[in-house]
Amino acid sequence: MRKRFYFLTFALVLVLQTFAQRLQPGGNSWGTKQDDMRQTVEYLASQELGGRYPATLGDTLASEYIVGKLRSLKLKPVVKGKKKKGFYHDFTYGKTEKRTTHNILAVLPGKDKKLRNEFIVVGSHYDHLGMGGKDSGSRRPDTVAVHPGADDNASGDAVVLQLARQFKKIKSPRSIIFAFFGAEEQGLVGSKFFLDWMRHDDAQRINLPKDLKSIVAMVNLDMVGRMRDNAMSVSGTGTSSSFKAMVEDVAQQADLKVSCIPDGYGPSDQASFVAADIPVLFLTTGGHMEYHTPADVPSTLNYEGMQQTLDFTRELITRLAAMPTAPDYINVPSSQKMSHAKFKVTLGLMPDVMGASSTPGLRADIVVAGKPAHNAGIRSGDIIQEIDGKAVNDINEYMERLSELQAGTTIPVKVLRGEETIVFQVHLTPPVR
Repeated sequence: MRKRFYFLTFALVLVLQTFAQRLQPGGNSWGTKQDDMRQTVEYLASQELGGRYPATLGDTLASEYIVGKLRSLKLKPVVKGKKKKGFYHDFTYGKTEKRTTHNILAVLPGKDKKLRNEFIVVGSHYDHLGMGGKDSGSRRPDTVAVHPGADDNASGDAVVLQLARQFKKIKSPRSIIFAFFGAEEQGLVGSKFFLDWMRHDDAQRINLPKDLKSIVAMVNLDMVGRMRDNAMSVSGTGTSSSFKAMVEDVAQQADLKVSCIPDGYGPSDQASFVAADIPVLFLTTGGHMEYHTPADVPSTLNYEGMQQTLDFTRELITRLAAMPTAPDYINVPSSQKMSHAKFKVTLGLMPDVMGASSTPGLRADIVVAGKPAHNAGIRSGDIIQEIDGKAVNDINEYMERLSELQAGTTIPVKVLRGEETIVFQVHLTPPVR
């Protein structure tokens, strides 16, 4: 009976794998930029891939798709002696439940004899939450269903693949490592393993720098599929002295409204590189109500906006790669390190860290149902101008106001909704631990 069960299970896996592979858009072929990005997102965020949880069939199929694209560009692998696994950097993580997955890495050697030994990492993470559920990070923990992760982060993967395609044609003075990190949702696991790998000698490592010092910058794309009002956020602009001016100049040429955040900390893989004293740029188009839910599906993405992000990022990397000297590193204390653990209260909303609104105040991108702000009547899109009688003009002032408040009290919050100014009385509760 047991043998029959194992046989049937194995047969079912083969059927699902064959079916999912047939869904791969055009195999390793490439279409137009926008069409190809759309097809990549639709495959990686398909129901059949099950949310790309590490060490699952969906994780494997996503990896095979990405590797197929990289191999078709004839980029250099990173592990010797394994023809099939030359693009895979395997790692095992977990204390109680061990899982083995991988980063996907490919190298485009630089064309300049002096600069080719310096490397820029261009990265995104390809994993997601799988079926969600309790303690998964899902914003609907009571719902067990595929969390497709179209914006988070199939959008970033699609853009990075296009960047690899374009830089293969135009070349680059410095070498570029195109990295697709695994297990990011589990705590930036893949990027941390990659950096640890780079700190140690490894005879199996090929086409990569000999040590970490040769990595001169990292550009990370995470959730870049929902651009609105031509606005995006770029973090890390203070981690090197030339970054802010460069980002603002490229944004002006691209007619984008870019919010520059000096530090490079934040919940994505660039934070691992900042911790290793590597200057970073982290690009995102921000949060939305579908974030970390089963509703983050391909049809919700703005593919024209992704094209804008692609063009903007390509120009940034082009300038980075051509700098006559490597960008210096500046240690910028995090302005956004304060977590709920340091607050005695929560409003239950996700603020607009991009500063996309030109109106004074801080826009509430997402107001979570059942939380204090929502219960008081505040809604997504409202612009918070005062909390407890004190002005709120940006994310830093917002967090400062929260740090001053006490649970169990009721305070006024003034918002602008359209052209109407409204003051809501918000009863404060402690954050959920």
